[in-house]
Amino acid sequence: MGNSEIIDFRSDTVTAPDAGMRKAMAEAQVGDDVFGDDPTVNRLQDRIAELFGKEAALFTPTGTMANQIVFKTIARPGWELLCERECHIANYEVGGPAAHSGLMVSFLDSERGFFSAEQVRDAIRPINEHCPLTKIVELENTHNRHGGSICPPEQIAEIGAVCDENDLHFHLDGARIWNAHIASGVSLAEYAKPFKTLAVCLSKGLGAPMGSLTLGSRDFIHEAHRIRKMFGGGMRQVGIVAAAGLYALDNNLAKLSEDHSNAHFLAEGLNSIDGIALNVERVETNIVIADIAETKIAPPEFVERLAKLGVLCVQFGKTTVRFVTHLDVSEAQCTTALEKIKDSFS
Repeated sequence: MGNSEIIDFRSDTVTAPDAGMRKAMAEAQVGDDVFGDDPTVNRLQDRIAELFGKEAALFTPTGTMANQIVFKTIARPGWELLCERECHIANYEVGGPAAHSGLMVSFLDSERGFFSAEQVRDAIRPINEHCPLTKIVELENTHNRHGGSICPPEQIAEIGAVCDENDLHFHLDGARIWNAHIASGVSLAEYAKPFKTLAVCLSKGLGAPMGSLTLGSRDFIHEAHRIRKMFGGGMRQVGIVAAAGLYALDNNLAKLSEDHSNAHFLAEGLNSIDGIALNVERVETNIVIADIAETKIAPPEFVERLAKLGVLCVQFGKTTVRFVTHLDVSEAQCTTALEKIKDSFS
């Protein structure tokens, strides 16, 4: 690329374990997790379940698997799943709800990634021989494609009440719920309370090399364990990786506030460049989505031009690109990136 320093804003999944995390991984006690006797995995599962106020948790390789395990565990073919149109499970999980669980996915539209309780109520199908059964509602918080937006807990509670009234399973894709927690000050348990199940990720803002968890009741997790095996997610001495998750909780969770600060700083800088537009006030966590339509440069060319300068981002729409701040990007690097981008447009 012709640059000695690469500043990588493509995703918060690109972080590398630091020396402390690598040490924790190297020293981890391990067992065979398929048999349930890896002590480090068990410690991680218990700790995550306690943080979110749920009875049990199950360690999985990926967030996609964590979500899809939920649907496969609870769903019957022909049931209907309601979700926001731009959510991860509908756009980035390879048709999993339909392929794995026979679910029909129906979309609710929103401005910021979060539909209302009334929208859910209006979308519930009448129960007769002609219609699929509306049985599952899924919410993503924070919302990736809406720029890391945070759903207010009051709105979540209202949706949860409608789900309870209508016997709907309420699931949270909480891949970046940690960011919502740090940015808002709302506890993880309060965010989780209205949901029957959750999926949370360790390999994004928390900086672990891999790993997510599915959470729910003890009975649900018992069945989910079987589904994980069916999906090929049974792992052996995986305490080596679970140790990275425990280290991340102790050392990296609080650092998310720095990512949020850097994202806001980056957004302000990008917004000051002619041809790049975004609403800085909508940058709530670590994701910045910039509209480059006025530059008259197509996103693939824009991304390629920045890559040659050593600044990596991704196309995120017909006229938009995404920048994500994380543990491996400092404020100084954000400053350097902005200088390079400004110079390329001067």
